[in-house]
Amino acid sequence: MINYIVKRIAQSCLVLLVVGLVAFSMFRFIGDPIDNMLGQERTEQDIARLRTELGLDQPFVVQYLSFLKQAIQGDFGVSYRQGRPVAQIIAERAPATLELAAVSAFFAISIGIALGVFTAIRRHGASSHIVMAASLIGVSLPTFLIGILLIYTFSVALGWLPSFGRGETVQLGAWSTGFLTKSGLMALILPSITLGLYQMTLIMRLVRSEMLEVLRQDYIRFARARGLSERVVNFRHALKNTLVPVITVTGLQLGSIIAFAIITESVFQWPGLGLLFINAIQFVDIPVMAAYLMLISVMFVAINLIVDLLYVFIDPRLRTGGL
Repeated sequence: MINYIVKRIAQSCLVLLVVGLVAFSMFRFIGDPIDNMLGQERTEQDIARLRTELGLDQPFVVQYLSFLKQAIQGDFGVSYRQGRPVAQIIAERAPATLELAAVSAFFAISIGIALGVFTAIRRHGASSHIVMAASLIGVSLPTFLIGILLIYTFSVALGWLPSFGRGETVQLGAWSTGFLTKSGLMALILPSITLGLYQMTLIMRLVRSEMLEVLRQDYIRFARARGLSERVVNFRHALKNTLVPVITVTGLQLGSIIAFAIITESVFQWPGLGLLFINAIQFVDIPVMAAYLMLISVMFVAINLIVDLLYVFIDPRLRTGGL
């Protein structure tokens, strides 16, 4: 077990090095940040001075190693656009994205598993067919269109919920939260549904298919033959064995919630990391782009590592052999 954990951590570090190299090399050659930082009246001396200050006159390998060394220390350099430390900018934006992702993940997991179990148990009922048909909306419609439809319905037509922004926030130390204000909670509803709807329908369909497969197994028939109630059979025996593949897919989907929040944050002008990344692309702010990609990579790798360990923990058969 320990060897497996060490092996997985080593693989994760290797992945981060490769992703860091790809991200850094890709954005290193997108435009020239000097053009965006200096005005039309710049001189050759100004260009040379700024290039030296930013380290852009160094060889590529030196810049990459310097980037990795500073990134490990939490120093991602200075934003070309804002002239402030990137770590400080990301720390200011991260609470908005993490709170949005947390609410979306809770919505996707809780509703997805509940509807998946319901449609599996009541698979021949009319309500189950209605839920499955409605789930096609979440699977087939693109995220930006869902967001626009929700804004039109609940903000423009009904006027119930705000259409953009994060609402009023409260500062708790270095963390700004919208959970403690009414306007903050109201502003969370539409972006959370938009971001979590696809994951919710995906989890629901996965839980349903896995549970239907488990319910056909012999040990489920034996459990019923022993006189156990349907509630015990469904939730203690069937659901537990359904969760093994569901955890793997759900973990990957939670990572994608943070990574692909860009579209949702753009539609709702949510002041998070996704909107920051879009603005960084527009102004060729390479340190912000590189830091964002590294941050997302770390999240994906960490989630995959946790999922793999949970997979082994839930299924004891995987602890022997093959690790």
